[in-house]
Amino acid sequence: MKLSGGCNCGQVRYELDGEPVRVGICHCETCRKSSGSAFSYFGIWPRANAALSGELACWQARAGGERFCPACGSQLFCWADGSDEIEIKLGTLDSPPSTLMPAYELWTIRREPWLAHQNGAEQHARDREQPGA
Repeated sequence: MKLSGGCNCGQVRYELDGEPVRVGICHCETCRKSSGSAFSYFGIWPRANAALSGELACWQARAGGERFCPACGSQLFCWADGSDEIEIKLGTLDSPPSTLMPAYELWTIRREPWLAHQNGAEQHARDREQPGA
């Protein structure tokens, strides 16, 4: 699988190689505010599978650095320093991400009551349990 995407103004572009490690939805306050929506829809890829181009700005959030385009403000990526994974905001893909189904939902205690949970997706009241933690 090869996917590409970028920001609204086109200054930042990216290409992804291979399937995502996982796909999720987060309803936390940080994700709501950064997405401007009721939740954030994202996919996680190995950092080595993502080729990025263009200038990025960074805002440090609880989960790592939120990377965005300084020209148009589009939120694109998130990764923690030293992490081998990159979180891609799936709404920034060039093609609709219709085949990337969420396998889990985070911060469901903050999910809007009018928004149904995703059938078949793991439900986590807060963050996911980290393997080996």
